[in-house]
Amino acid sequence: MGHSLGDGIIVTAIAAAIVAYLYFKHLARQQRLEIIHQERLVAMEKGIPLPELPLDPVKLPRPPDPRASLVHGVVWTSLGIGAMIASWLFPRGTESAARWWPLPLPLVLLGIGLTLYYYFISRRAD
Repeated sequence: MGHSLGDGIIVTAIAAAIVAYLYFKHLARQQRLEIIHQERLVAMEKGIPLPELPLDPVKLPRPPDPRASLVHGVVWTSLGIGAMIASWLFPRGTESAARWWPLPLPLVLLGIGLTLYYYFISRRAD
């Protein structure tokens, strides 16, 4: 299976977007470092002592989202039900295809379990 010219253009555009993102991120960091350098030079000329600052800002970890289990439950349930409907409707041409529709049932049960976990256990802990 060969690739078309459009495939090459898409790959080139994605690569260019990644390189441009990294370049602009580097420019923003360089500008921030230049501002810090100028501020420190002015402070040294005035004789103001400055503490050492980290070059990159410290990233504080965010607390876990209490609604994450609810979101995951809804997504897994929707994905499982959609896959069950799709596998039940689309392969109607063969007789053996109708027996595959319960295959995504574990996804539905996982989603229902996560949703019930949110409503009965996670919300009680708050």
